Amino acid sequence: MATELEELVGFLSSPSPQITKVAVDIVRGLTGSDDGLQSLANHAKTVLPSLSRLLSGPKEVSEPAAEALVNLSQNSNLAAEMVRIGMIKTAMDVLYKPESSITRLLVMLLVNLTQLDAGSASLLQTEDEKMHGLYVMKLVRSFCRATNDSHDDPFDHVGSILVNISKQQAGRKLLLDPKRGLLKQIIRQFDSNSSLRKKGVFGTLRNCCFEAENQLQNLLLISEFLWPALLLPVAGNKIYNEQDTSKMPLELGTALSIEREPINDAEIRIQALEAIYLIVLQESGRRAFWSVNGPRIIQIGYEDEEDPKVMEAYEQLGSMLIHSGGTEEPSDETTK
Repeated sequence: MATELEELVGFLSSPSPQITKVAVDIVRGLTGSDDGLQSLANHAKTVLPSLSRLLSGPKEVSEPAAEALVNLSQNSNLAAEMVRIGMIKTAMDVLYKPESSITRLLVMLLVNLTQLDAGSASLLQTEDEKMHGLYVMKLVRSFCRATNDSHDDPFDHVGSILVNISKQQAGRKLLLDPKRGLLKQIIRQFDSNSSLRKKGVFGTLRNCCFEAENQLQNLLLISEFLWPALLLPVAGNKIYNEQDTSKMPLELGTALSIEREPINDAEIRIQALEAIYLIVLQESGRRAFWSVNGPRIIQIGYEDEEDPKVMEAYEQLGSMLIHSGGTEEPSDETTK
């Protein structure tokens, strides 16, 4: 004889919209407690596909279904089962339907699922040569189209998805592919008003810099965006003099010669410094760093810094430059 919970899960597939609505609302409520989550986890094989099907329904059922899935996906075992049954594809298909009204919830579901390697691989479509990267290209386009002024934009959370997929080598290669130009689009969001979006940009950029040994040239292809994004957050609060800015590219020198808003998020400053560190580990990276007067910026930024963890990141970078002979500007012979 079916238990009450089994009957409830069965009602998620009822032909009656009213019964389905009541059932999905109850399931959503259950996902709000540990006991409820555990009870539903025991019926994952039936509850997850049922909730997945409801995502494409009207808002009165799709919204509670999506909320339930977001809550359930915080459990790594349930998230793995969602990935296995094709939840990434379902979420992406529904997300880009014109009538979709659960954008934020679907993006948050993708954030949770891509924390798993299998989830990132599914979003990257690594096993489908023809479709590889299509989902990511769509998400990047949405991330970059969203207006800087909009508060609480649902696509701000795409930044967290990009951080997740860039932890995988396949994700970094895709983002660094110059033909697709994805990192160039992402990096231009570095001065967004949204702290969530900024965190996504800098976390993704830092992760991509782990490929500097093999893909440095692809990083340096976007130097006009790369160096302002990495150096402005760690340049301190001073207005730079003409002697310093004259040795910088125009977009960097101009920004540093006027008053600017400080980057108060220590995590972002650390990620910027770590990204620079990964770039200047390579000799051609150090030359590029010198060409924008990078060491002077780091010196001034360090003088203004007060956070101990950020200071440690400055010191790690400075120490590496000293030990690599990077405290003296390369001669013309070495830069030719």
